[in-house]
Amino acid sequence: MELLDETIVPEHARDVKQEAREFAEEHIAPNAEEYFRKGEYPHDILEAGQEAGLVAQDLDEELGGRGLSLTEVLAIAEEFYRADAGIALTLQLASFGAEIVEEYGNEEQHEEYLRPVAEGDQITGLAVSEPDTGSDLAGMTTRAEKEGDEYVLNGEKYWIGNGVEGDWLTVYARTGDDEENRYGNHSMFIVPTDAEGYEAEHIPEKMGFRASKQAHIVFDDCRIPEENLIGTEGAGFWMLAEFFNHGRVVVSGHGLGLAAAAIEEAWEFTHGREEFGRTISDFQAVQHGLADMRLEFESARALAWRAAEKVEQGEDPGLWAAMAKTKTTEVATDCAEQGMQFHGGRSVLTDRRIARVYRDVRVPVIYEGANEIQRNLIYRQS
Repeated sequence: MELLDETIVPEHARDVKQEAREFAEEHIAPNAEEYFRKGEYPHDILEAGQEAGLVAQDLDEELGGRGLSLTEVLAIAEEFYRADAGIALTLQLASFGAEIVEEYGNEEQHEEYLRPVAEGDQITGLAVSEPDTGSDLAGMTTRAEKEGDEYVLNGEKYWIGNGVEGDWLTVYARTGDDEENRYGNHSMFIVPTDAEGYEAEHIPEKMGFRASKQAHIVFDDCRIPEENLIGTEGAGFWMLAEFFNHGRVVVSGHGLGLAAAAIEEAWEFTHGREEFGRTISDFQAVQHGLADMRLEFESARALAWRAAEKVEQGEDPGLWAAMAKTKTTEVATDCAEQGMQFHGGRSVLTDRRIARVYRDVRVPVIYEGANEIQRNLIYRQS
């Protein structure tokens, strides 16, 4: 049973999909259980991914990347996440937010900050969420005040990938207080992690995605030069809105990979274990469960790949991205739940792949905008 077959994938994305599959089989899958158990940042696998040209390669070729399209990044995502979600997230977060600098930054910012990331010499991240604010982008309170030729940042960010490991971050901060235009009060900044007033520590252990590290960041009179403003002051919300349309399509690949892993584990287990003198898969109830998993997976995958095409073409990108993200991540959750049930008591053993998948699926339904928020977007944009 080949769940992630290439027939639905555009031809131009098939080569990089095969590269990602081979990399995942060699570097991610064999190390998944160990990194999940230890909860360590997989530096060695990240370096291997950079050397293989599979990390930060959506950045333009002129900057040292490969200029991979959204569909190519989606193809990588579903292969990586089938192998292991925690390691996969580390690989994909290495350039998270850099795309905003590429789209809206100037040539000097491109050379100083993007080229080292594309060439594998640095990693970065995106700082948006805060301890008391997650999905309300217009409600973020971390502030950047203009003082002379500098901006001074004060506030906190939470759940920030590479907040500790990164060399610099793209930071979303409040620069205005116009109550009549709450979507024009925020801006984007490049903040080096060695800047004075920048402090970060890892968030305590998580139940899933344990090979990926997130941070709690505190800005205490953190000063950056005014040239670190990305694009135009007050345009941050709209930059993020466009960026997340692409990001949510990629997250649909997270859901597809996790769902595929759950189905593979359930299929193998039910066809190999006997109860009451018969293989579990001989029972019609089990067959129907497996059939439902396959039905939902194929529906979700068709939607995800259609959404990727729609977003690339700029056709109602917010709608399609929200639908793909919601459907795929919830299908992954349902498949993991059913897979756990089929495994019975063995499902709770921590060295089981299905147990890791079950923990991991709880995360993508929340990040890149909780699915309840996605349903708001789907309704409004329909």
